Amino acid sequence: MGRKAIIIVKGKVQGVFFRVSTVEEATALGVRGRVENLADGRVRIEAEGTGESLEKLAEWCGEGPPRATVESVEVEWTEATGGFADFRIK
Repeated sequence: MGRKAIIIVKGKVQGVFFRVSTVEEATALGVRGRVENLADGRVRIEAEGTGESLEKLAEWCGEGPPRATVESVEVEWTEATGGFADFRIK
């Protein structure tokens, strides 16, 4: 079934097209899941796919889209549940 990564991105990551860019990146990598803004200014990503595709997504999150300024990326690994049909903004 694959792996699941919960990725928390901190920095200037809201109002810079981070969620839209994450959908594009995740879709290109064949990853399923969702991305959302958190009330405290961070972005939370719940993603399922192969270990390699999730590693690439987490690595991309360290840079983000051009207008973002990423301070930190936290990744928590678990087993995939298969609960996502695609990748979208929550």
